[in-house]
Formats: sequence, structure tokens, C-alpha cells
Amino acid sequence: MATAITRAAQAAAALSICSGAAATPSPAPRPPVAEKRPHEIRAPFGAVRNDEYYWLRDDSRKDPDVLGYLQAENAYADVVLAGSRPLRETLYREMVARVKPDQSSLPYLRNGYLYYSRFTPGADYPVAARRKGDMDAPEQILLDMPVMAKGHGYFSATELVASPDNRLLAYAEDTVGRLQYSLKIKDLESGKLLSDQVTNVQPNFLWSNDGRTIFYIDKNPVTLRSQRIMAHDLGSPVSADRLVYEEKDESYYIHLGRTSDGRHLCIRSEATLTAEVRCAPADNPARFKVIVPREKGVFYRLDHQDGRWIARTNKDAPNFRIATARDADIGTGWSAWSDIVAASDQVVIEDAKAFATFLAIEERVDANKRIRLLDNSGQSIVAKADESAFTMRLSVNESFDTPWARYTYHSLVTPQRTYELNAATGERRLLKAEGVPGHDPSNYALERIWATARDGTKIPVTLAYAKGFRRDGSAPIYQYAYGTYGASLDLGFEPFLPSLLDRGIVYAFAHIRGGGELGKAWADGGRTLKKMNTFTDFIDVTRHLVDAGYGAKGRVMAVGESAGGALMGAVANMAPQEYRAIVAQVPFVDGVTTMLDPTIPLVTNEYEEWGNPANKRDYDYILNWSPYDNVRAQDYPAMFVGTGLWDSQVQYYEPAKWVARLRATKTDHNPLVFRTGMEAGHGGRSGRFQRYVAQAEYIAFGLERLGVTR
Repeated sequence: MATAITRAAQAAAALSICSGAAATPSPAPRPPVAEKRPHEIRAPFGAVRNDEYYWLRDDSRKDPDVLGYLQAENAYADVVLAGSRPLRETLYREMVARVKPDQSSLPYLRNGYLYYSRFTPGADYPVAARRKGDMDAPEQILLDMPVMAKGHGYFSATELVASPDNRLLAYAEDTVGRLQYSLKIKDLESGKLLSDQVTNVQPNFLWSNDGRTIFYIDKNPVTLRSQRIMAHDLGSPVSADRLVYEEKDESYYIHLGRTSDGRHLCIRSEATLTAEVRCAPADNPARFKVIVPREKGVFYRLDHQDGRWIARTNKDAPNFRIATARDADIGTGWSAWSDIVAASDQVVIEDAKAFATFLAIEERVDANKRIRLLDNSGQSIVAKADESAFTMRLSVNESFDTPWARYTYHSLVTPQRTYELNAATGERRLLKAEGVPGHDPSNYALERIWATARDGTKIPVTLAYAKGFRRDGSAPIYQYAYGTYGASLDLGFEPFLPSLLDRGIVYAFAHIRGGGELGKAWADGGRTLKKMNTFTDFIDVTRHLVDAGYGAKGRVMAVGESAGGALMGAVANMAPQEYRAIVAQVPFVDGVTTMLDPTIPLVTNEYEEWGNPANKRDYDYILNWSPYDNVRAQDYPAMFVGTGLWDSQVQYYEPAKWVARLRATKTDHNPLVFRTGMEAGHGGRSGRFQRYVAQAEYIAFGLERLGVTR
């Protein structure tokens, strides 16, 4: 029986044949063929399925057969993609040319210092720095990440938090991509690392006000669930760290935060639809008190301002409301809370941040996210929008006692701008516009249309195209969506977008059910036993765009990532004839097997989103759409599937198994390529430019299928 190692050698040989200067046409490369090894998957109620590619799961990432198979697929991908290399290189050059070589962030003030990051030309990683008082002061480098990243195939340093006395810097470091970070502490006076180091933590921690203790989140080493809050006293051994809180319910994750006024440290326990928060005084965080006890289906987050608590909650408000309770009244339940902003059927409240004299609110209206400032007397100011389809988002706001709130604004054609808005006067000031060399937003147009789903539901779709575009039914379409977790993947500029629009491609962002663009009912309309709506919405948007003349039938490229990869897998099975090319990046495609295994990271937290196949009703429903379980003998479009070996959110073996089954089952001769980043996690390889390498590859693959070759 041939092993995966043998197949890797065969693929490498095929590569050498195809790249050689042969006088006769080279034979078409043969794709790797994974072995079938019978393996039964049993559900608790007795259902049994055969998963013949289960052997591709290797939690150690060391099995030579598995690694050999992945390497063989990479070698085969190199062969298949060789013809699109010129276009890929052109796209990459265009994307990188739109990235300023010396990018820098907008400085923000925290505890007397201005913090920022900056890139040197050509660098993949930034330098994190600060200046005392103003930007004319000498620069103090906090972390020189280009130096720190040397020798690592993957590198990430994040969650930089200075101690209250500004002397120490805590940060999280990951050199694998598995999101199992190490907490490190640097003495900013000496430049040396302290011996205090904790492994397998979440990149989320808080200093006590005296700077002697740091609170961190310890992760379960198998499920990677954020499980325990620990307190580490500087200079003491990690073995002596104190347990502050442990979340026993496996469907919950935990998070740390500080209220905007700095007076309280808080622990948030959150499942998909339910939350509970406990807080303690920042000056004496010895005992964390529950603010409102958890109640199934009730989600809330908290802030604090002038002796009162402020909650954004869905209690009696599907689209959320903002309520308040005095300090003395907490712990008694929701009866003590009164509305600041009442519930609305038209407005979805997505975030709220307290300042000394006002609240800054992120709210969504007609699928657009905007900023509203509400002062303590009840007067509000809405930030101005410059386009019909846009996204505003609160930026870093570390100053509590200020009338100004910072926020960002961008769209599919407008690069990010950072403004500040005055809650007292309504004045808007532009602080920074991200420079994009060679890009002129006036060359492009945005349009919001509404497609009709098969059940009559109206689905918002945001379109971008070059000005002069004619709706004559001839254009190629690049269609993207997500549609899960009630999340709204907001409209933002990306360096690849002008490369599409300049080539006459219509970019379509489909706001399908399962996302949060139109509120809780919209999210619930694509969750658990209504998940099929997510998939049919996407297909119906495609058909609407073609019927309305925005593009040509047979010239549609569909793209999705992560949970959006589940979408790609489902539509590939359900309506393969509608797409010329499908790209599924880090796709969740093995719904039944994965959701039956609580040892896999994320599973227990997501029963409220996908369902729990340990019960027959959910099992049958997930089995009805799970991409891996619904592969069948039919023609599929050209497909590009990508994953990362170290992905902790969607394990690499899901797409590996899916591709193997597709290869063994599909009836067409369209290319199917599978690319595994051997040093990558869920977000791909680390580094500023690596994402553009990956994007250029799969976009070139898709564009060539659409007939766009330059």
C-alpha cells in the first residue's frame, strides 16, 4: 500500500516533469490520493458513520504519513498553480505597493505616555514604542519585533500593557501559531526580561493598581479553552500563583477587563448567547462580586461611570439596550436596572464605552455601523457618514475625562480614517488618513442593493466596482460572505480590492443570515436549526446578481474563511453549477465529527451556534449540511482550499479530510488544490506581507478561472 511519503515523492517528480523544458507536452500532474482507512464515529444515541479519512487527524503534528500527505498536496499545488504565477506575482506587487513602507499607528495617551507602533521599510514586524508627554520627546523602544522574530517561522507579540508605574511591560508571545501564548515581563529601565514567565496563557491580562500583581488567564492545554483566572505576584514562582476564578461550565470562555474609569477589574464569563460578569475594586481586587447572575440567553457587558454601572444587554431587548444601576443596587438582578437607551427594532447596539460625561455607542442601522455620542443629560450626536455603505468603529480611547471620542471610518473603497468627535460641540476632527499609494477612491463606486431569498427575505448586499461599470451581464463577480455567530464582518478597505475593481470585477459582500447586520433575528435566522438559510441566502444572492445584470452566469468566484469556509463547502455541494471557482480558507467543514468531540478546541463553546450532535435532532440537522458528509458524485467547480498546520480554531485535518473525499468522489476534471501553511495558524503565516502572498495565490487561481489572466 502506497504511503503518504511515497505520494510526496511522486508529486515532487511531477513537479520536475512539468517545470522541465520538454520537447513534447508534459502529462497532466496526478493529484495525491489519500488512503481510506475504516474508522467508525459513534454518536451517544447510537448513530454510526464511517470516516475513512479520520487517520489524517494527528494532534501531535508529527506523524510522517500525515505530514507526507500534506507535503504531497503542497507539491501538487505548486504544479497546478505554476501557470498562474505571473498573475500571482503581479497581484502581489500591486497589493504591496498599496502598503506604505513606513506604516505607523496613531499615538494614544496612557498614563502620561504616548504609545504607538511603526514599521521600517521592508519589515514584516513593527517596532512598539512610546514617548513621554508628547511626540517631541525621545523615543523609547518597548519591543523590537523584527529582531525578536528572527529564527522563528511564526511570531506574534501582542497585548502590550505597561505597569501602573510605567516601569514594566507585560506582553504575550507566540512562536508557533497555536495561540498558546507565553506571558513575559520586561523591565523598561534595564531592558531585561524578568524571570517571571507563564506559558499557555490567553493574550489578555491586567495589572493590579500597585503594580505588584498581574492577573492572567490560564488555558486548558487540550481544548485551549480559557479556563482559570490566576494571580501572579512579581518575583514569586509560577507554582505559587493563586487561583482567582475557575469557570466550570465548558460552554463558557473567560476574559479580563478594566472599566473605563479605572476603578474596577472585571472577569467576563461568556458563552455564545449568555454572559456573567464579576468585578472587584482595582485598588483591592481581593474579592470579585457577581454584578448580575447568569441567566440562560441573557448576554451583557459592563462599564462604570460616576458611581453607576452601565450595561449593554439583550435582557428584554433582542437588539440590545443600555441600562444603568447604582453601585449600591448591584447583585439584586435586572429589576434594579433602568434604561438609558431603550430597545429598538431598527437599531442594533453593538458596543458602549463610558467617558466621564458621555457614552460612546457603536450602533448598526440598515447594516451600517455608526458612532453615536450620548451625554449624561440625554443629548446625542451621530457621527457623519460620507458614503452609503461604511463602517465606523470606536478606536483606542484611554482617556476617560475628555469630551473627545476617537473612532475609525472606512469602506470598501475608502482606506481607514481616524476621527475624533466632540460630545459637547459635535465638532469632528480628522486625526489620520491611512495613505494608500496610487489609490484614488473617486475612481470607484459603492452600491447597496437587496436581493430576495427563496423564502422572500430581503438580503442586503454591498457592491463595489470601478466607475464606468455597465450592468450588461458580462462582468465577473467576486462574492464574499461569512454569516455566523451573529458577527458582522464590516466593510473595510483591503489592498487587493483595487486590483479586482481595476480589472472590471464586481466585488459583492453578501450580508446573509447568521450574521448580525440586521440584529438578533437576523443572526438567529442562520443559527442551529436554521443554519441552512445561511447557505441558501448566499446562493440566492449569486442568482440575483446574475439576473440583475451585475455579472455573467459562469463567471462567479465565491470566497469564504473559517465559518465562511463552512459556507463555501455547503454551497459547493448544493449549487456547484453557480460558481466557476470557490476558495475556502481555513474552512470548518466537518460539522458532525468535530462537534461530537469536546476535546477539540472551541467545540463546547459553540453548541449554541451550531447545535450539539450528541442529541439526535441536532445530529440529523448538522448531517444535512456538513460539507464533508455531503460530498457526492457530481461536477464541482475549480476549488482552492487553504489551511494552517497549527490552526487552533479550525484544525488542519478538517479541510485535509474534505479534500481527500472530494478527490475520491467528484466527477469533474476541474482543478482542486490544497495548500497547507506548515508554519501557520488560523490567520495564516505571521508577518505584515505574508497575508498578501497567500491572497495573491488564491485570487490569481480564481481570476484565471473567470477569464481574467492579467
